[in-house]
Amino acid sequence: MQQEALWCEPAVEFGGSRIPQLWSARSRRLTFGNIAVIAFLLTQCLDGVLTYVGVTTYGIGVEANPLIATLMTAFGHGIGVMSAKLIAAGLGILLHLYEIHVAIAALSAFYLAVAVLPWSALLFF
Repeated sequence: MQQEALWCEPAVEFGGSRIPQLWSARSRRLTFGNIAVIAFLLTQCLDGVLTYVGVTTYGIGVEANPLIATLMTAFGHGIGVMSAKLIAAGLGILLHLYEIHVAIAALSAFYLAVAVLPWSALLFF
């Protein structure tokens, strides 16, 4: 008796041959989730670095998020930004562990649109 790999769907018949399905719905969902969480973590890193550079260059008044501005005022620019980004990254990983991947992907796009791109435009153009 031929055993199939655990990560494969059952083989399908095609032209009299059994062809294993290598990509199951679960593996596609997990691949999407892994890409989404990596994109989220990258956008958090980019936002943190660009926020730090922007605030040290132009002053804390340029930061639009009052929570992050308060953290930077209370604890310093580096600690304030890093603490906010570590909390956001931790929450993103928590969403990933609960397999809420669409929310992670949406948050990645949101951060890219409202944080990374504006900071890039302000700093580099």
